[in-house]
Amino acid sequence: MEKRPFDIGIALERIEDAVAPWPKAALFQLADEGYTATFEQLLACIISIRTYDEVTLPVSRKLFAIARTPAAVGRLSWEELDALISPSTFHERKANQILAIARDVEERFGTTLPCDRDVLLSFAGVGPKCANLVLGVACGTPVISVDIHVHRVTGRWGYVQAPTPEKTLAALEATLPQRYWIDINRLLVPFGKHICTGNRPRCSGCPVVDMCEQVGVGEHR
Repeated sequence: MEKRPFDIGIALERIEDAVAPWPKAALFQLADEGYTATFEQLLACIISIRTYDEVTLPVSRKLFAIARTPAAVGRLSWEELDALISPSTFHERKANQILAIARDVEERFGTTLPCDRDVLLSFAGVGPKCANLVLGVACGTPVISVDIHVHRVTGRWGYVQAPTPEKTLAALEATLPQRYWIDINRLLVPFGKHICTGNRPRCSGCPVVDMCEQVGVGEHR
């Protein structure tokens, strides 16, 4: 198939329609349910690390049903918090991190965690991907969050070429129009999970196959 030049605006419009039947990425879904505070989104992001969305969502809802503010979370014992988030991966470590963050936020900022990237990165266990995702979802800050799906899909398209998610972030910041910086994660997570999968991607039903260079794709469906 002869490929047309890649148009990111057209691609994301088509993908918006294609992923409509599939669940949203966890933090975007939680925001739709009203969990929009920076603190809530940060805790959900920590819970999500190395954890499937299908686990992150019910675990986050369970925690927020008990405690949603820095003060309320900080009052929990480690045992109580660990029990609440135990289905998530590395829950013991995450319980320590979340308690430390909650108590630090209450002491430094009171009830509201500010939309400040440096503040988010100052917390143990919070890296650039998580900080950017929280800023994008909770604060509407134009930042790009690159996870394995965004890294794989944009590389497969031939839109950017970078060996790691960290370098993909830098490449996208130099290439992707800023109006798409938040949406790239919102759309490519379900797209990468259900259509442009890691193994045997569903190229026959892909809405952007006419533009995609299919870099590295061998067997596909």
